[in-house]
Amino acid sequence: MTGSPNEPRPEIGSTEDDGSGISRKKLLKAAMVALPAPLLLGATAPMALAGDSTSTDGTANLTSTPQCDDGDDPTPPQMEGPYFKPNSPQRSSMVDGPGTALTLSGYVFGLGCQPISGVLLDFWQADNAGAYDNIGYRFRGHQFTNASGAYQLTAIVPGLYPGRTRHIHVKVQAPGRPILTTQLYFPGEPRNNTDPLFNPALLMTVRNVGTGREASFDFVLNIPQDPGPTPTATTPPPSGTWAAGTAYQVGDQVDYNGVSYRCRIAHTATPGWEPPNAPALWQTV
Repeated sequence: MTGSPNEPRPEIGSTEDDGSGISRKKLLKAAMVALPAPLLLGATAPMALAGDSTSTDGTANLTSTPQCDDGDDPTPPQMEGPYFKPNSPQRSSMVDGPGTALTLSGYVFGLGCQPISGVLLDFWQADNAGAYDNIGYRFRGHQFTNASGAYQLTAIVPGLYPGRTRHIHVKVQAPGRPILTTQLYFPGEPRNNTDPLFNPALLMTVRNVGTGREASFDFVLNIPQDPGPTPTATTPPPSGTWAAGTAYQVGDQVDYNGVSYRCRIAHTATPGWEPPNAPALWQTV
């Protein structure tokens, strides 16, 4: 399976505000961008923020990310495909072979336009030749959003898989919530017009930077949010062997409130990711 790494890369940019007004999401993002970079992601490269619209294939502007306006639709799901593998390594960089450098960044919001921390994002994609690694974990990895609800992934622009347009797979899960499985797409790709799975609502905002590309996409999860203060938890402490701060390896077994679980992905346990709340990390025994 081969791609076309030498295809021309059109310059893709986003337009200015569409005049629909300033949403809470825009204000939150502006405030977060104003913070020093180490407080967000510890990255040295500039962060590319998702625009409200983007030009695709020379046609009318399309929304690249569902605009979070305190009541908009969540990011649409898409099929998992045949090449997902559990137990991917926890990492924010999966540059596992040659190709055009790609930095993907963004935020995860709920329906109330508030960023969500501790969200699991599990990415997988094809290599530069359009092939998936089904033996190891090349171009596969998972990470968690930081305290600002932000994430950043360093990878390469995936090659063209036969019959599909260029895309990146991802599973997104907030603590204690269902998993969103979806795919992200590149604007300006000729195959966007022929791929039956392509959805313009899942277009990233992409721009050329030197010899690489910077992309951005903000996920909106189907999670109701109250703009008021977070209520204080009154749930009694759980029983069992699971403990926050513990580094668990694949196959480790724990008990939580009388139920046994087996670790599916190596990780360090954090509050909010208790076994019954994280089926992506724990499997009931």
